[in-house]
Amino acid sequence: MSEAAEQIFSIVKASEGSGAPLYLQLKKNIEDAVERGVIGPGDALPSERDIALKADVSRVTVRKAVQDLVKSGILVQRHGSGTFVAPRMERVEQSLSRLTSFTDDMARRGMTASSAWLDKGIYPPSPDEIMILGLSAKEMVARVSRLRIANDTPMAIERASLSLTVLPDPATVGSSLYSTLEKTGNRPVRAVQRISAINIGAADAKLLDVPIGSACLHIERISYLASGKVIEFTRSIYRGDAYDFVAELRLAGPGEDFGGKT
Repeated sequence: MSEAAEQIFSIVKASEGSGAPLYLQLKKNIEDAVERGVIGPGDALPSERDIALKADVSRVTVRKAVQDLVKSGILVQRHGSGTFVAPRMERVEQSLSRLTSFTDDMARRGMTASSAWLDKGIYPPSPDEIMILGLSAKEMVARVSRLRIANDTPMAIERASLSLTVLPDPATVGSSLYSTLEKTGNRPVRAVQRISAINIGAADAKLLDVPIGSACLHIERISYLASGKVIEFTRSIYRGDAYDFVAELRLAGPGEDFGGKT
């Protein structure tokens, strides 16, 4: 580590009189160093013991500062290897006004898209699937789940549910679910999406290669045919450090009511 980088630890004790807890001072120094480029993506931090000695603070203080930075995605810890500055993610901006495929979205940005299938199976439906897809309790549901990848970086997990009348054999789905649906005249033409913030659980965090508890976007999408029939129910998790969803809004004209007040 360079001499400039070493200084981010040596000044912590000197600023003790500022009134802020030492772990917050250490955390801020590391954040500032990353932002200024003093330490960059992939750079290793000294061991917990070495940082404690350099900063003249306890190892408990160092551990708390590092844990906070890992939770916020600034640092990553690799078992048996140490603590590193997290890779810098190129953020993807996606419109909420168009129903497009992940592959097309990435191609427009010059990124190489790929998918890893997690599941293609037939299951008893959940209460949500029964209600949204209009199934009976005795019907089964087709589920296809995949990990979406761009430039070798996992970006999202998509879990789609469809009636067996639409997708009787999920194993037949190739690289594109919508291409498969288009062959039978069941490609959706519109969708309604609901977006919420979540802290990701352990299993999904491992798939997306992010720390457990990271902030992510959870999206439920209900897709429709031109007839108005529900064709697909999808639940997705997108990396919060990689995605910005953008919606275009317009002001209500005279006599229009969009349900809001100003």
